[in-house]
Amino acid sequence: MSNLLAKINETVAVIRKEANDDYPVGIILGTGLGGLVKEIDIEKEIDYSELPYFPLSTVESHHGRLILGKINGKKVVAMQGRFHFYEGYSMQQITYPVRVMKFLGVKTLLVSNACGGMNPDYRKGDLMLMNDHINLLGDNPLIGKNEDELGPRFPDMSEPYGLELIELAEKVAVENQIKVHKGVYVAVPGPNLETRAEYRFLREIGADVVGMSTVPENIVANHMGIKVLGISIITDECFPDSLKPVIVDEIIAAAMKAEPKMTLIMKEVIKRL
Repeated sequence: MSNLLAKINETVAVIRKEANDDYPVGIILGTGLGGLVKEIDIEKEIDYSELPYFPLSTVESHHGRLILGKINGKKVVAMQGRFHFYEGYSMQQITYPVRVMKFLGVKTLLVSNACGGMNPDYRKGDLMLMNDHINLLGDNPLIGKNEDELGPRFPDMSEPYGLELIELAEKVAVENQIKVHKGVYVAVPGPNLETRAEYRFLREIGADVVGMSTVPENIVANHMGIKVLGISIITDECFPDSLKPVIVDEIIAAAMKAEPKMTLIMKEVIKRL
């Protein structure tokens, strides 16, 4: 058994002492999706500090708990708080919880994030369904020895975000009169926000929004055969010709204001899986 597999099994064993069921739905509660916790019929909460090899979140708006329970009768395992490259973690550390989720039975992963909108049709508070991404983090969680038990050496990424999941989310949005966009997310290292020239460049290469997360988790999920639905909340408008300074508190406030729309979509998608 490889070292990584041994670590995963050790972490899973700790979780299995508390909850022995399979959890087909995984959720990463990024900025703007904290309210979904209130919709979970919680069976067990485990602090990250109790889980072997789990990093600890250093971002003030991110809690650090693994939550196991049900939403609309469906078993879910949720990360309340995620990890970022800018916190100093390796790509393997950032994505380790996704590996663990697979071994808990996860087949579908729902991910949220806060992002800056660069598409001129997007406005602060809008939602975007991720249909593709660009990785400019300068690293990849699959670099290094491939673990064949976890996935192929060269995983296909022609459908990084599940088309059926996107269609389902669109249907839910229409039924509930929620405006959603579909677009491309570009991941950058951060933690600083971008310059005017960088926004122009990122828009020029095909990105609609920019953020500092999600892509590593998506790559590893695809590596392990997990379908992914990604939803971004546009928390600030990144138009180079009218750029204004952004305050982090304002980003969090914008995310929280849009959060009920995202929670509703996520809840309904889980119900219909």
